[in-house]
Amino acid sequence: MIPVKIADISLSNLGFVVFLKHLDEDKTLPIFIGVPEAQAIAVQFNKLKTPRPLTHDLLKNMLTLLDCKISKVVVNDLIDNTFYAKIFLESKNEKFQVDSRPSDAIALALRFEIPIYVEEKVMEVGAVKVKNENEESNETPKTQLEILQEQLQSAVAEERYEEAAKIRDEIKKISGHN
Repeated sequence: MIPVKIADISLSNLGFVVFLKHLDEDKTLPIFIGVPEAQAIAVQFNKLKTPRPLTHDLLKNMLTLLDCKISKVVVNDLIDNTFYAKIFLESKNEKFQVDSRPSDAIALALRFEIPIYVEEKVMEVGAVKVKNENEESNETPKTQLEILQEQLQSAVAEERYEEAAKIRDEIKKISGHN
């Protein structure tokens, strides 16, 4: 298992993305998430206070009252472009694992201040190399359109047609073709 930290949460042309950065290498795992999930992570990541507990705050409060702790969360699988996670719980000398969406696992990890891990096989397949800020590049930066066109070619080559259709639509918006 590879320890990671949240590097950023941002809005892309395809939705919100949480970026999990490898602690020892220049690799980052981007995971697309929905708006409510992004909010749940961002509130805790940015240490914002809410007037009432959000769902993950409520779950943390309930688990704490039941003397149950979360020891770690793991993004453990990637199947058909969908990430899967597990939450590891401990209560009264018993240990449990619960299947989870990565976004929920990450939101809870932030609230419990526990480690987030990614299985090596997932990082190997899903991660992208992020250039160190100190590395100089002789390449000219790619335009958003060029990046999208590369993503489209990759999605079609890997037969991810739904994603390819979304990327195609975004290319049409950018280039002004309807």
